[in-house]
Parts: sequence; structure tokens; C-alpha cells
Amino acid sequence: MSDANTNNVDSDSNPLAPAIDATNEVVSQVPQFIDLLPSSWQPYWHFVQKYPIVEALAILFVFWTAAFLIRRYVIQAIEKLSSKTKSSLDDEIIYEIRGPIFSIVIWFGLIVATQSTGFTEGAYRFITPIALSMILLALTRMALVISSKVITTVSRDPVRFKKLDIRTEPLLIITTKIVIMLVSAYLVLMVWGINPVGLLASAGIVGIAVGFAAKDTLANLFSGVFILADRPYKLGDYVILDSGERGQVTHIGIRSTRLLTRDDVEVTVPNGVIGNAKIVNESGGSHTAMRIRLNVQCAYDADLDEVESMLMKLTEDEPEINAHPAPRVRVRGFGQSGIDVQLMGWITQPADRGRISHIMFKKIHAAFRAHGLEIPYPKRDITIKRES
Repeated sequence: MSDANTNNVDSDSNPLAPAIDATNEVVSQVPQFIDLLPSSWQPYWHFVQKYPIVEALAILFVFWTAAFLIRRYVIQAIEKLSSKTKSSLDDEIIYEIRGPIFSIVIWFGLIVATQSTGFTEGAYRFITPIALSMILLALTRMALVISSKVITTVSRDPVRFKKLDIRTEPLLIITTKIVIMLVSAYLVLMVWGINPVGLLASAGIVGIAVGFAAKDTLANLFSGVFILADRPYKLGDYVILDSGERGQVTHIGIRSTRLLTRDDVEVTVPNGVIGNAKIVNESGGSHTAMRIRLNVQCAYDADLDEVESMLMKLTEDEPEINAHPAPRVRVRGFGQSGIDVQLMGWITQPADRGRISHIMFKKIHAAFRAHGLEIPYPKRDITIKRES
């Protein structure tokens, strides 16, 4: 190995070299590959050790085979067992860990091969920290995905988890992701021998400059935290913005909120804007039901009692108009062409407002025609006088 390392980077030429050597020294406690073999196989392995490159490739092949067998048979066996459960959460978790486990076994095999063959000096000293960093990244990715799925499942199961609801789901997911990312970043820095405390001290001055340069972004981030904490709306709510957009909340992020309008158009609103605006939450309150108001005009010579009775009969015959609270008909005033009447009824979901209004307006039009009532419209009487 001394000849192989002659042309490698000298340990004193890189400031990270002492820390990397410390990491390699800790990892050197990993058992040698030959110690993992049965005693009857070890004499044959001594022959392989005469050729370090061949030994390293052989160890990598063994670990690749182990990773393949784990993913092909062990994971599949666990999937069959999880398919018998009622919840789909375990199936989703097992699906997400297939790739990371395969990668972790391969990278761990690279560490074992490096330590067993002695490729730990010169430029080779960076192999182990790189492998450890990749293992941490795989674990981080797996933790991020699994934590989001677990929180989503728990928050949407009010029967078994009453203290968590869908309102707290985005806040919990974002907080968990931040914690996982911070822990992962700290561990990666420790692997490379970088002191995080020193970075935090120097980041104070940089943070001030970045704060001025990215004040809008920071405003969105802080507004996102306040929105998640104050919870003026939750996922699935129908809201109306100051600008007139109405849609269903499909995503509450740390930077923006997304609405899906009834035209299936996604509107992304920065949290800094939505946090300072007046938001009408149609799904808020003690229940999700909302009241629709249908404005109608009848002629001045119409019998208002007959109009009221007819409109109330329409609401009684429409199953999508709730019986409780009871529908109402109110005379609102005298218009230019007729008397303004308003029909008010409660519906179960705000999403159905447009569709149910469409149905009711058609029924009102048909009922007016059936009862011989006129729906007034602007008219003008023109009188022509002939002068002699």
C-alpha cells in the first residue's frame, strides 16, 4: 500500500486531513471482513488479501449481493405480512425504505472494503467520510418521507388520535422536517470534522446581510409559521381572498399557500400576502355547512304569499338543501322592475354551492312558468304623440 499511496495527496496539504483521519480511526473499529467469515474460509481469503483491489471488489460484490437479497426476499416477505393489515401506512413505509436500505448496505460495504484493504491513507482517506455522508443522506431521505406519512395518517384518524387533527398536520410536518434536516446536517459536519459551533458564530454576521437581501422571503417564512400556529384555515377549507379568488386549500407550506379554484386552476399565494389579508373561510365555524342565497325578482302584481309558498316547496323537494337549519324566504326590497325576493338554504359542503345554485335556479324558473308568474325584466313604454 505504500507504493499505491506515493502519488496521493499528502496529509498536510488539506486542512480537513486531521479530522478525516480521526473519522477513519473511529471507523477502524469496524470488524475486518475476514473476521466475519467462517474459520474454514479464512485461509482462502488470505490468498485474496495479496491483491487489495481484488479483495475490495470481492467485498463490494458480497455486500451488493446481500443488499439484493434483502430487497428481493426479506423486504418482499415483510410486504406480504403487512398486506394483511387494515392500514396502508405500513405498506407505504416498506415501499419507501426499499431503496434507502439497498443504498445503505452498499455504502457500508464500501466502508468495510476500505478498512479491510487498508485504503485509508492519502486521497483514499476521503472514501469513508463520503460513504458515511451518503448513508446519512439515505437515512435523512427515509426519515423525511416516513415522518410525513406517519403524521398525515395520524392526523386524519380522529378516532384513535383525538389530540391531533388535520389543522396541525402542516405545522407538525414542517417542524419534523426542520429537526431532521438540522440533525442530519450536524452529523454530516461531524463526519467531516467541521465544528458546527464555529459555523454558527460566523453565521450571525452573514445572517444579517442575508436578512436584508431576502426580507420578502423571510416575511413569507414567518407568516407561514404564524398561519400554521393561528390556523385561520386548514387543508380542505374553501376560502375567498381579498382579490376575489375562491378555492379549496390544497397545501399549506412554510412559504406559500395553494388554492385549487372551481376551474381547476391552482393559485399560489405567498404567505406574506395572505397573512396580512382578510380571508373569508366558508368552511370555518362549528361545522362545514354553509348557507346559499338565491336572489329572485317577481312582478309587482304577484301574490307574495304564493311566491313564498312556491319557493319553500322547492327547497323541501330538493334533498341537497338541508332541513336543519330550515330554509327561509325573505322579501328584500322593491327593485326597478320587480320585488326583490331572496331564498336562503343551507348546504352540507361549500364545494357544492355552484352546482346546487344551478339546480335551484332551473327549478325556480320552471316553477314560475308553471304558476303563471312573471320574472320581470326591464321594460320601457314609448308614447308617440302626433302634433297636428
